Amino acid sequence: MARRKGIMSDQLKEEIAKDLGFYEVVKTEGWGGIRSRDAGNMVKRAIEMAEQQAKRPE
Repeated sequence: MARRKGIMSDQLKEEIAKDLGFYEVVKTEGWGGIRSRDAGNMVKRAIEMAEQQAKRPE
């Protein structure tokens, strides 16, 4: 099965991981080392950021 390209950039994922406090795990174990709860919180935070971005007037 082909691997899908992610929607979030690596830079954004790292920024969110730092904000949520599990970036050290990512650095030492890779993205596969994070807990599913952390992954869910990361997606939730990315959605919140996108919603805030959409609400800003141009």
